[in-house]
Amino acid sequence: MEVELEAKKHWEHVYESKPSDAVSWYQPHALRSLDLIRRVAPSLGARVLDVGAGASTLVDDLLDAGMTQLSVLDISASALRVARERLGARAGQVRWIEGDITTVPLEPGSVDVWHDRAVFHFLTEPAERAAYVAQVRRAVRPGGHVIVAAFGPDGPLQCSGLPVVRYAPGELHAQFGEAFELVEHQSEDHRTPSGAIQHFVYCLCVVH
Repeated sequence: MEVELEAKKHWEHVYESKPSDAVSWYQPHALRSLDLIRRVAPSLGARVLDVGAGASTLVDDLLDAGMTQLSVLDISASALRVARERLGARAGQVRWIEGDITTVPLEPGSVDVWHDRAVFHFLTEPAERAAYVAQVRRAVRPGGHVIVAAFGPDGPLQCSGLPVVRYAPGELHAQFGEAFELVEHQSEDHRTPSGAIQHFVYCLCVVH
């Protein structure tokens, strides 16, 4: 619990002290994520959970695409507030969940598409990763899809002052186990607002 409180304190400070478009992971539009979600979502009513979304604009673009069952989860209340304020009246169309992804209660089989860009690589302890994977297995229905993006082998060693774990595609998939079939993987060179390049690996899996 102490670790969770420290993590929350860290991310609240980040979003209270920086504009949302100044953090290193900011994207004006999360086009790769949007494409993957649209490709695997069975319908516009698919239940999509964006994990560790922060103040990402992905939810805006998913709403623009006509998707109707969106949930946004983050440990930082400040980040969620930024996103809600940006959406205005449309924020009422989204389910907002404040909590740590390793411990927050999630209903079994309640997710069709699980999306995580840049959360998993912050889980540096095996127990944290095991708790995360257990959450995915519980929440995503059989036949549902999981999209996880993390720093690749050439990515940074730290982000937002915190250590991270870097993964090759096979290494990232291996964290999830045989219940997750790797459908494809992609690479992305993300340009941060300061102009640095960060290498990401995306893995798309289907849950059996």
